Amino acid sequence: MPDTIDPTEDYSARFVIEAHPVHGRVVRLGDTIDQILKAHDYPPVIANLLGEACVLAVLVGASLKFEGRLILQAQGDGVVRYVVADYDTRGGLRGFCRFDRAELDALIANNENKFQSLGAQSLLGKGTFIMTLDPEDHGERYQGITPIEGESLALCAEHYFAQSEQVPTQIKLAVSETTGLDGRHWRAAGAMIQAIAADETRGETKESFQHIRALFETLGEEELTDFDLSADRLLYRLFHEDGVRLSAPKHIHKLCRCSQDRVEGLVQSFSPEEQAEMLEADGKVHITCEYCSKTFLVGL
Repeated sequence: MPDTIDPTEDYSARFVIEAHPVHGRVVRLGDTIDQILKAHDYPPVIANLLGEACVLAVLVGASLKFEGRLILQAQGDGVVRYVVADYDTRGGLRGFCRFDRAELDALIANNENKFQSLGAQSLLGKGTFIMTLDPEDHGERYQGITPIEGESLALCAEHYFAQSEQVPTQIKLAVSETTGLDGRHWRAAGAMIQAIAADETRGETKESFQHIRALFETLGEEELTDFDLSADRLLYRLFHEDGVRLSAPKHIHKLCRCSQDRVEGLVQSFSPEEQAEMLEADGKVHITCEYCSKTFLVGL
């Protein structure tokens, strides 16, 4: 195991189970997810859904074998129109959720005794879960689509890997809001295990994965978001009898792609008549980024 990871650091780190053909990844987001969620006044159930999406995007995106982006999106006919998380392989992350607040209030009122358990399927309704792999070198985009099933986006991703990649996968996600001396802060975390494909050397890997999966199932959400419990100690608790090796962590940070130049280019793409309709009282076009809520002013 490496030296203990700083428990306050935003990171992803790969691990391997030394006695079994199983590998995985652990992700913890502190300041990064706090900034993403606080950019909007999200109700707790919406913040939880977006937090899950962001962690999942890092879990999967950090495993890519090329430079580029992973865009995770779920969309449906429920009170949440869509949720999206965008991760690039340099560690940048952003996310956004669009929902109808009046419909959400009604949904919560109708589920007063269980509103805290409202998750992906309750919020998104009938819809699709999409993962888009976008290579930086302008290679061909790949997109995998599965139905939204269950109250956690983890289940959607597990189905994606089973259908698209045919890789046995188990995922746990957790989001929590904590109170400290400096106020309330969001945390999000996740872990994923995957079977390594069988070959002549390894032989059949099904039993090994079932063994590690049984241990992985004992991992609680409170442990995942307890940043005082470092990732190496957490993994040691789970897999010490089988041996677990954690790789050096990769730092994750909030990154939005909006800029004045991009916004000006967007405005210029509209016709003069459309631009005129966009003008505010001050004679400028006001464009607010959906991701970070920053407002740009464009003069015509």
